[in-house]
Amino acid sequence: MRFQRLQSLLAIALVALGTAAPSLSSAADAGVRVRGTVIARSGDQLDVKSREGSVVTIKLKEGWMASGVAAASIGDIKPGDYVGIASLPKSQGGDGALEVVIFPPAMKGAAEGSFGWDLKPNSTMTNATVSNAVKSVEGSTVTVTYHGQEKKIAIPTGTPVVTLTQATADDVKAGAVVFVVAEKDADGKLSSGRLVVGKNGVVPPM
Repeated sequence: MRFQRLQSLLAIALVALGTAAPSLSSAADAGVRVRGTVIARSGDQLDVKSREGSVVTIKLKEGWMASGVAAASIGDIKPGDYVGIASLPKSQGGDGALEVVIFPPAMKGAAEGSFGWDLKPNSTMTNATVSNAVKSVEGSTVTVTYHGQEKKIAIPTGTPVVTLTQATADDVKAGAVVFVVAEKDADGKLSSGRLVVGKNGVVPPM
């Protein structure tokens, strides 16, 4: 049972973070990312007030699942960890992190790479292995590697750092902050079988 729960968590994380479909070739493609606060959940209908201010209705597929997030810290990031880091280019060069997800060891190598992300304009998501981590008073700089490439990302103090944890349908309730990757059909309706929900005051930063 514990193994099955772990596998479910990993499957949710892969797709819920949007890493399984990093690019969208058309409006009908899978991978519409919705970030916002739950207004209501009734049966298989989830209403979310998105960060843009609009109300988005998502149909939850049969057997849908949720994962949660737990707080971590910059000090928890160490060489060998597999991480997902959303970042922006810095004016002085290099990238600065917007958020960091420390993945469970079993996810190492999953959806590896660096691709465009929509957390902020011009942001990038990098899923990679930490090869070096240097701490300083102002934060940390990590060197990550993916597909033989290397990238240095500065993580300023105060950057949200989280790990993944289990969640249940009961956690997906009015007031909860969620991150959902939904599919859009030809009529423009959204549906999803997985989401990430905030728990214990920790919200999905991705």
